[in-house]
Amino acid sequence: MRAGEYPLAFPAFTWEVRANDRNYHKQFKKRFAFCLTKQKYAGNAIKTAKYNIFTFLPLNLYEQFHRMANIYFVFVILLQTAPEIATLPWYTLLFPLSCLLIIRGLRDLVDDIGRHQSDRNINSRPCEILFRWQKWRDICVGDIVRLHKESFVPADMLLLCSSEPSSLCYVETVDIDGETNLKFRQALLVTHQELVREESMAAFDGEVTCEEPNSRMHSFTGTLAWRGETYPLDSERILLRGCRLRNTDVCYGLVIYAGFDSKIMRNCGKIKRKKTKLEHMMDRLVIIIFLVLLVMSLCLAIASGFWARMFQEKHSYLSALYNHTTPAQQAFFNFWGFTILLSIIIPMSMYIMFEFIYLVNSFFINWDLEMYYAVKDIPAKARSTSLNDQLGQIEYIFSDKTGTLTQNIMSFKKCCVNGTVYGNFCTATCHHVEKNLDFHDATLLEAAQRDNDPVLREFLRLLALCHTVMVEEKDQLVYQAASPDEEALVLAARNLGYVFLARTRDTITISELGKKRVYKVLAMLDFNSDRKRMSVLVRDPQGTIRLYTKGADMVILERLQRRGPNETFTERALDRFAEETLRTLCLASKEVSEVEYSDWSRRHREASILLQGRAQELDKLYEEMEQNLQLLGATAIEDKLQDGVPETIQLLKLGNIKVWVLTGDKQETAMNIGYACKLLTDDMEILEEKEIRLRVRSQQCVLFPKDKILHTGEVLKEKRRLWQRLAFCRAVGSEQQGSLVEKAFVDLATSCQAVICCRVTPKQKALMVQLVKKHKKAITLAIGDGANDVNMIKRKSSTQLPENLLACISPPPVLCSWRTSRAVQ
Repeated sequence: MRAGEYPLAFPAFTWEVRANDRNYHKQFKKRFAFCLTKQKYAGNAIKTAKYNIFTFLPLNLYEQFHRMANIYFVFVILLQTAPEIATLPWYTLLFPLSCLLIIRGLRDLVDDIGRHQSDRNINSRPCEILFRWQKWRDICVGDIVRLHKESFVPADMLLLCSSEPSSLCYVETVDIDGETNLKFRQALLVTHQELVREESMAAFDGEVTCEEPNSRMHSFTGTLAWRGETYPLDSERILLRGCRLRNTDVCYGLVIYAGFDSKIMRNCGKIKRKKTKLEHMMDRLVIIIFLVLLVMSLCLAIASGFWARMFQEKHSYLSALYNHTTPAQQAFFNFWGFTILLSIIIPMSMYIMFEFIYLVNSFFINWDLEMYYAVKDIPAKARSTSLNDQLGQIEYIFSDKTGTLTQNIMSFKKCCVNGTVYGNFCTATCHHVEKNLDFHDATLLEAAQRDNDPVLREFLRLLALCHTVMVEEKDQLVYQAASPDEEALVLAARNLGYVFLARTRDTITISELGKKRVYKVLAMLDFNSDRKRMSVLVRDPQGTIRLYTKGADMVILERLQRRGPNETFTERALDRFAEETLRTLCLASKEVSEVEYSDWSRRHREASILLQGRAQELDKLYEEMEQNLQLLGATAIEDKLQDGVPETIQLLKLGNIKVWVLTGDKQETAMNIGYACKLLTDDMEILEEKEIRLRVRSQQCVLFPKDKILHTGEVLKEKRRLWQRLAFCRAVGSEQQGSLVEKAFVDLATSCQAVICCRVTPKQKALMVQLVKKHKKAITLAIGDGANDVNMIKRKSSTQLPENLLACISPPPVLCSWRTSRAVQ
């Protein structure tokens, strides 16, 4: 169960929010264990600190005495309190232990004071609730909040309207997923049209029914009931806590989830003390040394008992001195005496020195000029004094490619249209181009201007229509895109005569070679990591309905109506683009009849208001529409390496760290990026397409490579087939058999010097990290720059293996470089 999740199960869609009705929400409570109750709808105040003035001492001591060494030192002090066996006054040992506990306690206290200050600052931020200035902590579920430009969103809210046309709202989500590109949200048409004055906003009495609070950042399902009508709600209508309002003067929102019920807080989790590998090892050593100490003391005590008995027998004239003790009693007291005398084999001073070393090393990281980024004036910041412990033991690095190894600044380079490749054939007549358009081909420009090629016309029209880019008209058109890929494509269309001019809720306006045309948007079939494509269904000015689709080549090519010479040529062009490390997309379209659209639109409306299974039903409808497409062409975009990546790779080779690059790109693209950043070198043996056969014998699964042993480095390319066989194996066998296949896979991959996983989804990235940590018990470093890398960084498990794996073997170790480390796990 996630931190902050309620321990009892509730129906999925029992979260009801009534606008402007605080009394309604206050009457509901939830029952917990031991018959305790808690307000169902949380307030907006947050508390991330671990301690308060009353709990600091007991909780901190409780945490500190989870270290075996502290328990050992207390045991020795207790022994010193017995006068019969004490060698020193007990308080002389209590002082150094107290120093140790105080040093650690002060360090935890300083960290927690920082959390308290952060909580206080956040909870005291000003905001407008029902048009009165109050503080964030005063916000309740059902309140209507007015936000101004550059302000942060204080809670998860339903966007009601904004000052922008069609109630659009631009937000920056850098505090949520690290992405700085602007994203847009849009209010429902009914609230945009009706809630135009403060009086109507204060009288708004709509009721939202949605899913219970959860941690799914990019998912929301609900409905708005108002004035007898029901309207579907999804994540495009929701402003999440932590977003920042950009390029929008004013917007209004209805609070759905507040405080710890908000999605960002559900993802934070509780603050837990993480013990490093060294601390675990020290705990084990303390136990072993203590047992050895007891054995040594016992042997010495037994020997002293025998010696005492012989001494008393030999010197019977001294019997008066031993009237009150026997050899056994003397051996008993000597046992504890020897324990005290030998207790210094675990020196307390060593632990005190550790604390100072950790502290000073963390300062060294903060002061390191080599880790200072002058461009943005950002120094390194060690948020944990034990960070150097973990960094020194990293064995595997899992790195994203786009935005991590590369700059995530896209430039349009080439394209293939109707069997012809254009791009990078610069002549003296090359025109000035945009910074995101490193594209020089006078032939394509002339062909676009002649306007006599219907496929080229549709290709450019698709670039101008099929996207989620927003436009702002200042001195010139300024595009705001959620993805740099989309911005590069729209700029390419603009420079070729197809200019995206404006967008409203249900229209897109473009200029086609100087002629202004307005397209009515009938449906937007959104992109996600599972679909790997997006589509827009529009009605052109002549009344014809057309579907425009762009996406990954593997999903577009399998949905084509036919495969002819142009399609074959385009596939070869895609391979060439990938070999040049370019990011590729396929573009396709089709004409939709009125009858087909009418039936599809009716079912789309019905599916869009479902509370249960809405996403699945919509995906089925999208899949149905995106069939029998006509291929228009392909685009190629360059994402350059970050500065200094190859040099960093060379330096990291001395660390003997194995690097796995996990990317959604084609294998050819990933390979060439690997060569460009020196992750791969010419002296490496590239292993691929080696068959691995799965056999089931006596309900036991065994991997048999073709004529070789697994650990010699054969590489699995068709991972989908392997996983299907693994699923069958588990169906007829046991979990232990499945674990055998997993371990064989990990043994294979870890025997290679570098691993590149291609065509992977976010869940599959997480699986790769999970498998290595599970079977190798290694400390790993996961690096990413976006929301699709969160699963990998948090090391969640998954159930799918990547489709393709490229492994490289070389005598020297092969390493990788990183720009920003997000987590040391």
